[in-house]
Amino acid sequence: MMRIEAVRGDITEQRVDAVVNAANSSLLGGGGVDGAIHRKGGGEILAACRELRASKYGKGLGTGQAVATTAGRLPARWVIHTVGPVWSPDEDRSGLLASCYRESLLVAAELGARTVAFPAVSTGIFGWPMDDGARIAVETVNASEADLELVRFVLFDDRALEIFAAAVHELGR
Repeated sequence: MMRIEAVRGDITEQRVDAVVNAANSSLLGGGGVDGAIHRKGGGEILAACRELRASKYGKGLGTGQAVATTAGRLPARWVIHTVGPVWSPDEDRSGLLASCYRESLLVAAELGARTVAFPAVSTGIFGWPMDDGARIAVETVNASEADLELVRFVLFDDRALEIFAAAVHELGR
C-alpha cells in the first residue's frame, strides 16, 4: 500500500526517485518551485527541457500534463514537470489540477520510480486556495493505482503543512 505523507521542507533536497516540478508551460524555468528546481538542479534540467521543446513540446507543456527529465544535480533521479491551472472563481478547473497529480504519478510509474515528492501545485502564484488544493492533491494521489511506495507532499511553510497533514489524516493515512 502506498504511504502518503506531508512534511515541511525544501523539495530540491528530497532524496526520492522523482521530484515533481510545478512548472510553467514553457518548461524553461520560472519562479517559485520551478525556479528553485532549475537553479539547484543545474543546466542539465534546462538542456533536457530545451530538447523537449525542440521535439514533442514545441508549443510547451499543456496544463494538467506531465513529462520527465533528468534531475541534474538534485538528489532525485528524475524531475517530473507538470503545469498547474491558474485558479478561477468563475470556472471549475479542479479537473486540471487533479490531472497534474494523476499524470505525474503515471509518468513516475512508467519510469519505475518508487518514491515521489510533490509540491502544492498551483497554490502559490497561481492562486489556488490551499485547503482545496490539498484536498484535490491528497484525494487524487489516494485514488491512484500507481505502484509506488511513498508519495510525499513537501510544503514550504507551517500553514501549508497543517492543511496537507489534515487532508492526509482524513484519509486515515
